[in-house]
Amino acid sequence: MINRSLLALSILIALFSCNSNSAPSYSEQPLGWELKETPVKSSLRGLSAVTAEIVWASGSGGTWLKTLDGGETWEHGVIAGLDTVDFRSIHAFDAMNAVVVSAGQPAVIYKTSDGGASWGLKYQEEDELAFFDGIAFPSPDLGYVIGDPLEGKWTILKSANQGESWYPIDSLPVAEPGEAAFAASATSLVAAGNQIWLGTGGTASKMHYSSDGGSSWTQVKSPFVQGESSQGIFSLANLGSGQIVAVGGDYLDEPMREGVAANFLSSTGEWVPAQEAPGGYRSGVSYFSMQKWLIAVGPGGSDYSKDGGLTWEAFSGEGFHAVKMGQADGSVWASGSEGRVGKLLY
Repeated sequence: MINRSLLALSILIALFSCNSNSAPSYSEQPLGWELKETPVKSSLRGLSAVTAEIVWASGSGGTWLKTLDGGETWEHGVIAGLDTVDFRSIHAFDAMNAVVVSAGQPAVIYKTSDGGASWGLKYQEEDELAFFDGIAFPSPDLGYVIGDPLEGKWTILKSANQGESWYPIDSLPVAEPGEAAFAASATSLVAAGNQIWLGTGGTASKMHYSSDGGSSWTQVKSPFVQGESSQGIFSLANLGSGQIVAVGGDYLDEPMREGVAANFLSSTGEWVPAQEAPGGYRSGVSYFSMQKWLIAVGPGGSDYSKDGGLTWEAFSGEGFHAVKMGQADGSVWASGSEGRVGKLLY
């Protein structure tokens, strides 16, 4: 009988090979980060790179900031005067339009259509226990916001009009007691077309997967470290063909490398743990399609994988919370504490 783990590994390698057509090569590995000076000292966990020139970020103290010239200069401010709110999620459509989501109370969603000059409230959760963890827009019109469970079910909101209005999806997946999502980089949920993936942690770390826009769900327990509120999946990246790379770990035990990275194959529901893990807890991961690299970041440093997440290698000691690829070009950006923003060198 063929070993299921070896079979899953073979499928993963085949999928990644199919997705790795030849591309221009600039270097064999990332060269590090070019740090950009920003005018804020907030913790920046919300990040959205539109192009190599247009990048938005958001974070603690109600902070938003934006560059239109690749990080040379920045516009910034406080969203709707909410200087005590941590906006850990942001999605920008262009230089003028962006949606931000808070983590904690109040659980709110705001949008700007004038480049950040003003922000309008688009949704506010009435439940005092509501906590939003991330945002994903698989297309310009269609968006999702994920929140921690309420009354035993996950909170998932949907927008079909570029974030102008939001409503709960019809069929919410069930959560175990103590299971939660993480807002460390606002990327514990990813979506593509009608497919949605949610990676979780806490008492149980699972992949919740829907192939029909949230009408039905499959739950698969993950190989990530789990059982404590600080453990589990923190970030997901979509490689295509149903292959999802997940990173995480334990933010209270950052050096631990066991159960911090794995691949999920949607077609079979199989997990393939990384053969060589990143250097510890990682809060964000992004797929740099032009170079066929995965880039993972955390407070302890940055790693990359050139084989679809099977093996990882450190390339920088710079620590960040979030990492995102530009929506329209070959740039990769990262954001972190003390207003830190970096652009990948390659």
